[in-house]
Amino acid sequence: LGWAGWKTYLGRSDTDWVRCNAMGVLGGALRESRPEEALPVLEASLALHQRHWSHSGEIILASQGDLAACLGDLGRLDEALVIFRAIHAKEVASHGIKHVSAIASGCNIAGTLEGLGRREEATVLFRDQLLPAARQSLGLDHDFTLNIAYNLANTLKNNDKRTRNDLRLNRHARLESTRAAAPRPFFGLNTGEDLLEAETILQDV
Repeated sequence: LGWAGWKTYLGRSDTDWVRCNAMGVLGGALRESRPEEALPVLEASLALHQRHWSHSGEIILASQGDLAACLGDLGRLDEALVIFRAIHAKEVASHGIKHVSAIASGCNIAGTLEGLGRREEATVLFRDQLLPAARQSLGLDHDFTLNIAYNLANTLKNNDKRTRNDLRLNRHARLESTRAAAPRPFFGLNTGEDLLEAETILQDV
């Protein structure tokens, strides 16, 4: 479908929004199985957005996010991290640190840090910024809150330098959140076994 849409609008000018959007859709479709082919498409899509729709900040941020995710898929995590940090800074400046878009963009940074093996930095971001912001603005049983807590638990589990206090600080709120959400699948936690695993991680004190 991505190729079909792109071929349909290929003959239109660069300033045609539908053509530009079709290019982004093509890049997203390619990224699923052929990220190396998706990368130049997503780069071109971002360049068009910046050239002709520079006033559409949210659209440009979304395009940058797609590009960063593709770089991550290709193992170019350092480059992805730079873009994710820039996106997060803009989201925080525009909406505040407790807005869901700022929390989501922060999660991209933390996940990339984890992928780079920088677990202590990821832990600090998850624990000291993202989890408190999600709890306060979204609530204990929101999908983002639960996802952050689960990822924090796993980051702590994989961090050889973690302290007993790191685990203890997050244990009770995390257990309450996972129990409250048990009937509903979300992000990385799709089964009862996942929920039990999360609880087991945080009970390991």
